[in-house]
Amino acid sequence: MSAELEGVLRVRVDVVPDSPMVRWEDVHGAARGVVYRLIEAQDASLARELHDNGWRGKSLKPVGVAGPVFVGAPPRKGVFTTSGEGSVWFGSPVPEIASALVRSLASCGELEWGRTRLAVRGIALEGGVPAPAADGLVELETLTPVVVKHESRNLLPGDEYFVERLAHNLAHKADLLGLPAPRGLRVLEAGPRRRFAVRGAPRIGAKVRVELEADARFVEALRSWGMGLDTIQGFGWIK
Repeated sequence: MSAELEGVLRVRVDVVPDSPMVRWEDVHGAARGVVYRLIEAQDASLARELHDNGWRGKSLKPVGVAGPVFVGAPPRKGVFTTSGEGSVWFGSPVPEIASALVRSLASCGELEWGRTRLAVRGIALEGGVPAPAADGLVELETLTPVVVKHESRNLLPGDEYFVERLAHNLAHKADLLGLPAPRGLRVLEAGPRRRFAVRGAPRIGAKVRVELEADARFVEALRSWGMGLDTIQGFGWIK
């Protein structure tokens, strides 16, 4: 499958909200529905297969999403505020999925993000990432919290098994894409604990900056997919 990775991309959607805030439960809770609606608008069978079975016989769903993020939004305790300058990102390392997302977004005038409507004012394709250094080392930093679990327990950076389970997640993704698994994963920095409710269940994680040794094609694929679990719900998106 690695030959299919040429042209891997992600897309930034610039948006204007109709509300001064987004409900906290919608920040991540609405992302999955938005993704499936976009794919379904172009390819209903692809959306159904991805939803019901994952990709090519494996439960993984190779889709990433992040946002909405609003520049200059006024800080208010306990409230996710908005501004007139917002962005949402979508991506996939699978050309069929990425193509469906981009084609749907190109004709989309509005995203329903839970109870908030986001008027689309423009989209921009974001290209590749600089190749790793000669020794293969690369640093990646996430825009959204990374979700990792061990025996159904949410883990945070610094917890036992966190690096092990995140490394397992990355190896699983590399295997799906037909690429070598990354090596030498290290957490260099971590943000504060964040907790969200998604479909009535808690998602707990933290933003991270990591170092790893990886094939440049896999690094680029991760930028269109994300690290950790629940990337289709907006977690683990890479800056």
